Amino acid sequence: MSIDTSKVADTNATTPAKASKPNPIGAAAGWADDRLGLATAMKKQIRKVFPDHWSFMLGEIALWSFIVLLLTGVFLTLWFVPSMGETTYQGSYNQLRGIEMSEAYASSLNISFDVRGGLLMRQMHHWAAMLFVAAMMVHLLRVFFTGAHRKPRELNWVIGCLLLILGTLEGFTGYSLPDDLLSGTGIRAADGFMKASPVIGTYMSFFVFGGEFPGETIIPRLFTVHVLLIPGLLLALVGAHMLLLVYHKHTQWPGPGRTEQNVVGYPLLPIYAAKAGGFFFVIFGVIALMGALLTINPVWKYGPYDPSKVTAGSQPDWYMGWPDGALRIMPGWETHVFGVTISWNVMLPILILPVVMFLLLTILPFIEAWITGDKRDHHILQRPRNAPTRTAFMVSLMTMYGLFWAAGGNDIIAIKLGLSINQITYFMRAAVFIGPAIAFWVTRRWCISLQRHDNDLLLHGYESGIIMRSAEGGYSERHLPISEARSYTLTARGRDEVYVPGSGVDANGVASPKRGVLAVLDKVRGRLSKVMYADNVQKPTREELEEARHHAEHEHTLQAGLDHPAPGHEFDDHALRTAGDVPLRGTASSPSAGSGAHTDDTDQ
Repeated sequence: MSIDTSKVADTNATTPAKASKPNPIGAAAGWADDRLGLATAMKKQIRKVFPDHWSFMLGEIALWSFIVLLLTGVFLTLWFVPSMGETTYQGSYNQLRGIEMSEAYASSLNISFDVRGGLLMRQMHHWAAMLFVAAMMVHLLRVFFTGAHRKPRELNWVIGCLLLILGTLEGFTGYSLPDDLLSGTGIRAADGFMKASPVIGTYMSFFVFGGEFPGETIIPRLFTVHVLLIPGLLLALVGAHMLLLVYHKHTQWPGPGRTEQNVVGYPLLPIYAAKAGGFFFVIFGVIALMGALLTINPVWKYGPYDPSKVTAGSQPDWYMGWPDGALRIMPGWETHVFGVTISWNVMLPILILPVVMFLLLTILPFIEAWITGDKRDHHILQRPRNAPTRTAFMVSLMTMYGLFWAAGGNDIIAIKLGLSINQITYFMRAAVFIGPAIAFWVTRRWCISLQRHDNDLLLHGYESGIIMRSAEGGYSERHLPISEARSYTLTARGRDEVYVPGSGVDANGVASPKRGVLAVLDKVRGRLSKVMYADNVQKPTREELEEARHHAEHEHTLQAGLDHPAPGHEFDDHALRTAGDVPLRGTASSPSAGSGAHTDDTDQ
């Protein structure tokens, strides 16, 4: 019997054996690894584990939309002419043939009507921009509502806020490039906003436009910003965002086997990479379908920009609608100081409000950390109901955002509903203050009531829908225990502690007195901590869970033999219970309520 020895190692030394006839690809990979160490660096990362939950796909939607933006943007760059030079249109769109316009607008028409696939690419690019900003906003809300912005991810939260700001600016610059009447109106508004800045406003406008508005350089400058500057910053920030995500490891929802020290999920290769790749094609397909079937920004209907004209019912893209709404409902306040006019009616809604809102959004993790004094690392997500004040605060901001956004279409609302635009404006002026307050109170009380409901589930089980009749003729509803997995999930949270002013101690355990400004800040922190935590419903203690278990056992003993379901009705309560909690009635089941509930050391 002959043996093929060509594939047998010919050495027992410390160096690995190599094939006598090396594969060219393997040789190239070995050459690169010897010089770059790629295999060593990637060996751990390709087995990185990511948890699996639908809410984590929101960030992926933003990422893949950005990729579609890059792909379609490269195509459009090949055909778009970023010039304000005058030309006479001679393209295939008859209604504008022979009209003088800028080369930028003429090239936009050319892309739409004369370049094969051009209109599809234009509309895909615009829809992808819409989806990119929307996905970032929803992803940001998910992160905040679940507490994923806490230590050690504060920096990643800041990067996410910067991405949202840059994405909004990128959308505005791209929206302005076609030089049609609608986008030109937006640029004209931006010029007015700059000129509203006291003292330096006119200088800023002169610098940006290269002279008096509209000048001849604004489109080339916006093109440079849109194609080079902001995309470069976005790419850098997206890269930093992903690197920090890998470094900190992904957050995960509470559940059995999931702790602050591990991640339960799928490895990057091959499972997660395959799922993410497939999801990219889903996003690409949806955007392509929208671009093919849903018209957006039909620039040929607006005509070329003319500074003496404004389109009727003009509206910016939706993500720019809320400052426009604030501008529309702002009273006409002005102040004249030393011959300088301060236009509060423009400065407050456009120059101050957006800056304040974005700054507040960026520092929220640091404000919360200061109030709570929580310096622990958090990798397990919180259910929004378990942070009522935080959840209610963000809902109030969402309410204010939505009211401002609605105010941005006050003229359209008045026309479509036959209402007075003045009445709508007066209503919105009050609603932007009253609405968020109502939303905060309702959301907070709602979350607290849901906390009580969770405690009832842990202590008494869920309502089965089975009505019991005692020997004395009394009626009661049987409660059945929830599953151990669900009990673990409901109790996988810490206890909230209200900060007491003056309770801080130094390294030696001695109370550190605070005076002056520090004392005032300490009192403010104590009050804010009380607002945040005082009304929260804490999870049951170990003693309460044991008492509930004994009570359930006693109740089960008393009710033994009383439940005799008629044939065919054994599954009546199936829709009322959570799948996997307990066996159906009529079968043997454990009577312990909240069995297996996870408790921390404070429950001892």
